[in-house]
Amino acid sequence: MSRITRVGFIGLGAMGGPMAGHLQAKGLLAAVGNRTPQKAEALATQLGVTAAIAPSDFTGCDAVVLCVSMDADVMQCCRDLAGVLTPGSLVIDHSTVARETALAAAALLAESGIAFLDAPVSGGVEGARNGKLSVMVGGDADVLTHAQELLSAYALRVTHMGPTGAGQATKAVNQVLVAGIAQAVCEGLAFGEALGLKPESLVPTLAAGAAGNWFLDKRGATMMAGNYTPGFKSALLLKDLRIVQAMAEALGRQYSVVERSLDDYATLVEAGYGEEDTSALIRLKRGN
Repeated sequence: MSRITRVGFIGLGAMGGPMAGHLQAKGLLAAVGNRTPQKAEALATQLGVTAAIAPSDFTGCDAVVLCVSMDADVMQCCRDLAGVLTPGSLVIDHSTVARETALAAAALLAESGIAFLDAPVSGGVEGARNGKLSVMVGGDADVLTHAQELLSAYALRVTHMGPTGAGQATKAVNQVLVAGIAQAVCEGLAFGEALGLKPESLVPTLAAGAAGNWFLDKRGATMMAGNYTPGFKSALLLKDLRIVQAMAEALGRQYSVVERSLDDYATLVEAGYGEEDTSALIRLKRGN
């Protein structure tokens, strides 16, 4: 594999947009694409790169990075890229999808001599904006070494977790923890509110002690003020938890945090709050 100098990026949402910007700052970004072409055109103009309206606009890229929402989107992107990228190029998928989807994507691309890394990320919108994401990677270790410069543009930590699919397996574990922490923080803060404690004193006091965590620090004050701007959308966590549930069922296991969180986030989505941040869970803990 030759050095990666031209990178394409597909999926310009709350996290993908800033990540693409970090690649441009490193002089690596060549083209950006999005399901909504207008968003790609706007960012391409801002960053001075090509707006990829068709798969052929990624021709000549050494690597293409995906950050999309659904398994079907990942597979469609890989089918499109298999027809335009040259053998020896690379696709890196930062989406959160099923482990089986990562294996299928890798196999599809391998038929065209294209390498693949499943590399979901954690760290939220703040991590994407600040270039401090944690990346959990499945795939060939040598391919990951080849991609390190690219990933370092927006990652604080990059960890090789094992063969293809191991990145998505790690992200599934991550989402169990994310859901459990959200349950505890939202329930605890709603309890404190019911006791008449002042949020401006309660949140920083808890954050400074053993109960401190990223979610409390980044979302505690905003959720107490009724601000649920994403962040990470509740509908996307619900999608991720369904992936986790399927993986657990395949192992013959059931996890209470997952089951409770599936019920709660399904309730939020059905009530029309799916586009709100995951901290909107406090709505249910407050009983409204």
